[in-house]
Amino acid sequence: MAYGFLDIAVTPTVRSAQEENGVAEMWQNFTGHREFDRFDESTKRFIEARDSFYLASVSETGWPYVQHRGGPPGFLKVVDERTLAFADYRGNRQYISRGNVAANDRVCLFLVDYPHRTRLKIYAHAQVVTLESDPALRAQVEDPDYRGRPERLFRLRLAAFDWNCAQHITPRFTGEQLAEVMEPLHARLAGLEAENAALRARHG
Repeated sequence: MAYGFLDIAVTPTVRSAQEENGVAEMWQNFTGHREFDRFDESTKRFIEARDSFYLASVSETGWPYVQHRGGPPGFLKVVDERTLAFADYRGNRQYISRGNVAANDRVCLFLVDYPHRTRLKIYAHAQVVTLESDPALRAQVEDPDYRGRPERLFRLRLAAFDWNCAQHITPRFTGEQLAEVMEPLHARLAGLEAENAALRARHG
């Protein structure tokens, strides 16, 4: 199987589920090149355009935990072709993800571009880095204009990534994206209102 992400994700029980649903042969005999083990330029642009992602980790009890991470576009940095990093800003101070990766450094990231119905999933090994221990990395990932207070850094070493299909992704748009689309319409409306006012004045 030349499919890096599924080489990690497919276990014996997953294989059994694939067999039960009649698709095991499709994945076992997959011949396309899907060994995404480094970030190319297009993937880098996608990652650094996101303003949020979901981070999954696993506790010592075996329970998964999914946390939403958000910030200004580009807060998740591609440090090099196999490394991601982000500043961990203070939140509700439960430190569940922080604790989980101390026991098991395996994590999974989900990044979604809702307007274009595109999603990227990433397997990685997470490392917690103190602010003082790597000033260069801190300078690279910290945004001095962001209102959050950084407590630490996360460095993520890539294991594999893959792109999902667009099925079942509902397009969603931020306020800024909607404002950009609506700006020409507002300008056109303002022009029509001015033209209407001029006609009224002329025939008033």
